[in-house]
Amino acid sequence: MKTQVLIWAIDLLMGIAFLVCFVTGLLKYTVLLQLSGLNNVILPAAFLSDLHDQSGILLGVLVFIHLYLNRKWIITMTGKIIAGKTE
Repeated sequence: MKTQVLIWAIDLLMGIAFLVCFVTGLLKYTVLLQLSGLNNVILPAAFLSDLHDQSGILLGVLVFIHLYLNRKWIITMTGKIIAGKTE
């Protein structure tokens, strides 16, 4: 049961890191800001850039942990798909 809670927590953190990375990436995208009319809004660009970079690194680490925790399922499903026994 503890493993399932750990996987859930990792997945939740991955979702949060993804949202932070995605939103800060959109805010860093100057063409999108110009098209939306937000080009006159003063945004803390250095802070957004740091937050974007750090959340991207965190997301990468969490993805590796996620894959490691789910390695048995991944190996089992890969074997089934290669063998043609998906159903």
